Amino acid sequence: MYYRLAKRALLETDKRLVWKLAWNMGAKGAVAIWKHKRRLKRGEFFPPFLYVSIINSCNLRCQGCWVDVAAKQHVIDLPAIDRLISESKKMGNSFFGILGGEPFMHPEVLEIFERHSDCYFQVFTNGQLIDDAVAKRLRKAGNVTPLVSIEGTEIISDVRRGKPEVYSRSMEGLHACLRNKLLTGVCTSLCASNIDDLLTEQWVDRLIEMGVLYMWYHTYRAVGPDSHPELCLTPEQQRRTRQFVVDTRATKPIAVVDAYYDGDGKALCPAATGFTHHVSPWGDIEPCPIVQFAKESIHDARPLGEVIGGSEFLRDFRKLAATSTRGCIVLERPDLLKELVVKHGARDTTVRGTALAELEAMECRPSQYDPGHEIPERSLVYRLLKKFAFNDFGAYDGGLSYVVPAEAQKQRKTTSASTTLGGVPVTIETGS
Repeated sequence: MYYRLAKRALLETDKRLVWKLAWNMGAKGAVAIWKHKRRLKRGEFFPPFLYVSIINSCNLRCQGCWVDVAAKQHVIDLPAIDRLISESKKMGNSFFGILGGEPFMHPEVLEIFERHSDCYFQVFTNGQLIDDAVAKRLRKAGNVTPLVSIEGTEIISDVRRGKPEVYSRSMEGLHACLRNKLLTGVCTSLCASNIDDLLTEQWVDRLIEMGVLYMWYHTYRAVGPDSHPELCLTPEQQRRTRQFVVDTRATKPIAVVDAYYDGDGKALCPAATGFTHHVSPWGDIEPCPIVQFAKESIHDARPLGEVIGGSEFLRDFRKLAATSTRGCIVLERPDLLKELVVKHGARDTTVRGTALAELEAMECRPSQYDPGHEIPERSLVYRLLKKFAFNDFGAYDGGLSYVVPAEAQKQRKTTSASTTLGGVPVTIETGS
């Protein structure tokens, strides 16, 4: 299976792009992780990987979107993004996730990639603004992998993305990437309306036949001003997703990314472990894309390492998230997150200015933390990769007690003791 995947990478994409991936993301990424671990041992901190939303605008209106896509357009300008990337490189970083809005609406997005040829960029895009001209320029740069979002069949995509003909237009962008031999991925925010269509062997086989080299299944997060909680996956559907990912990794010649589990199948949160934080289009440094609060900014005159490494808000978020759940604190304990925001006086980083009210109104929901139902990796390669490059970095050590809301626990159907915390019904579990 690994031989077939390697053969596909060499024969179906530009070999120069494979080399850029291996060097800029693979070798340099390993160095970034090594430096991150060394910093942690010294009591210092800087995430080895950053998500950067370079623009708030988007040409679609997706269900459950938390970004102010209809607000006046705002971008991180070229000098600011240059400084952000350059200072991150000084810390050992070389790999950046580029988000929006829709990143390809940024007028200088291609110049960003070209200016930093020693880095590697994964661009989260709906694909509709990628034509052959854009794809050719990406191929020339060599250091970009488009991750095209496909959210369902023709009908489901139109509903999920808020516009007509979304599926066909996104597929046109995907085919432009593949025609130009880019190393291309497809991602899906799995939810109740698309799981039966896209979590299937038939869909995976179709992507392989097209030339797609990797996939990423996100789990739908009910956040933002119009959260559509009815789209959330049940615990059983989340377990089904995890099993499908594990099986696909072991049997299909396509790579599958996930951001929520270690090699033993234990849940984790990349922001809680310190693997990554997020920069908003206004330069706000947030714990993750769905936590729209910040104390610090990339526009601070101090060195970026000092700004992020010295942030008490980010440090306390990591500590709170790691001691509250191995899953998503936003879903499971929005009340605790609100207390942290109020304690630090963190600013609402949205244009709409309602993030705190949205957090207060959220209902507790189960996330990827599902004790007693861990599904370990079948693939030795993935187990080794996660052991050395993607794990909890010690964030959950010490036999922590995880406090899980009783409402979320009912959906998990596990046995545990109930009590109250600050008047809130909770269930106490011992983590491993």
